[in-house]
Amino acid sequence: MRDSAVMLQRWLLGAGVLLSAGLASGCSSEDAPADAAPAAGWQIVEPSLDAALLSVWGTSASDIWSVGADTGDGNGPLVLHFDGARWTRELTGTTGDLWWVHGFASGPVYFGGAGGVILRWQDGVFTPLQTPGTGTVFGIWGDNPDDVWAVGGSPGGAQGAFAWRLDESAERWLPAQGFPAELARSDALWKVHGHGAEDVWMVGTNGKALHWDGLTLTPSFTGQAESLFTVHANSTHFAAVGGFVSGLLLEREISAPADAPWVDRSPEGGQALVGVCLTDAGGYAVGQFGYIAQRDADGWHEEDTGLMLEFGNRSLHSVWVDPDGGAWAVGGNVLVEPLVEGILLHKQPAN
Repeated sequence: MRDSAVMLQRWLLGAGVLLSAGLASGCSSEDAPADAAPAAGWQIVEPSLDAALLSVWGTSASDIWSVGADTGDGNGPLVLHFDGARWTRELTGTTGDLWWVHGFASGPVYFGGAGGVILRWQDGVFTPLQTPGTGTVFGIWGDNPDDVWAVGGSPGGAQGAFAWRLDESAERWLPAQGFPAELARSDALWKVHGHGAEDVWMVGTNGKALHWDGLTLTPSFTGQAESLFTVHANSTHFAAVGGFVSGLLLEREISAPADAPWVDRSPEGGQALVGVCLTDAGGYAVGQFGYIAQRDADGWHEEDTGLMLEFGNRSLHSVWVDPDGGAWAVGGNVLVEPLVEGILLHKQPAN
């Protein structure tokens, strides 16, 4: 881990941001040179962490979280935080893989993972919350701190789909009312995202989806019988990504009725996709072998990053765009155990 941290520090110094020297220890390092010129395009920030990174999210360019698998060093899952000046490893006091992170600018921040674990971070403290099951929490999203969803399924995603909601006390999670029991027998849910509290989509295996309209959970089919691993939204569209051999990218307009079909917008010749993040200016989708697609006014197209040879069999699992337009993507060996060789990428915002 320490050798990896040194490599990350060297890149960040050149890009105008700074890593805490010794990622696991959190020691501070010298200030970056004032005239350090940022690199253009996607850059590999960290080429090989001890554990795969599975999710990246933040509230600003100076408040970013990335979480991943258990490092196996006795310190539990790899949880990194960037404060705009340095990256620091945060110790949760738990063990096991963490698959997703989502929260709010003033807190709290929620982390979900293996064994039904959901951690709440507030004011520098991680607190395990009571949950109603032991399946893997693959996704978390909320419209506000009082209205948060968690979804998941059995390890590997073969079955065991569930959706939980944070109760009024914010101290425990409860099964979502109206959840279709038959979904748990055959499928898993991978992610959840909404465009407000009354327009929430959950996506999973075999093209299955659920829609929450503020009153009812309604089963849906996206039109493609393949796994959709992530769903995201901007002010006008939802996008969901997946596929196993070639990439699958589906979109639907926010204004469309809930039963309107999803439209296939898959980039031609794209690799299987795992993560997606939309902004009103565009967005990114990421996937197998370091594949990255960008959305602009002309639709989705592959970005030639020149980095795919660096990935080998590794994949990108999650992508997030900060409010300044900088993009962050994470992954590693995420398809089979052990979940190792984490990788972290960054793209500077356009001038």
